[in-house]
Amino acid sequence: MERDFRKGSSKVLILNMLSERPMYGYQIAKELKRRSDGYFSFKEGTLYPALHRLEKGGLLRGEWQVVEKGPSRKYYHLTEEGRKVLADSTKEWTAFSRRLLSILGEHSTDPVSG
Repeated sequence: MERDFRKGSSKVLILNMLSERPMYGYQIAKELKRRSDGYFSFKEGTLYPALHRLEKGGLLRGEWQVVEKGPSRKYYHLTEEGRKVLADSTKEWTAFSRRLLSILGEHSTDPVSG
């Protein structure tokens, strides 16, 4: 079940990260893992297909950049459509989370543990 929750939240998490600044794939994964204390740990097989879907859907724009040391990196930028989808998704996730926690709170004293 936990895997399904994470998979369902990947779009809004990625869009949110890119609303702050353009990032490349590994940077997105590293930042999500850091901010969530390891809870959101995206593997390449999950992250890059999601980035490609979002790019194909017009929510992201990828741009290759040459770096001094190491290989070129594809930086992802949030598009205007991506900003709209992020705003809508944030509202939906907030409403969903509040309703879920209100129900779980009826049966648990600590709905966040686990």
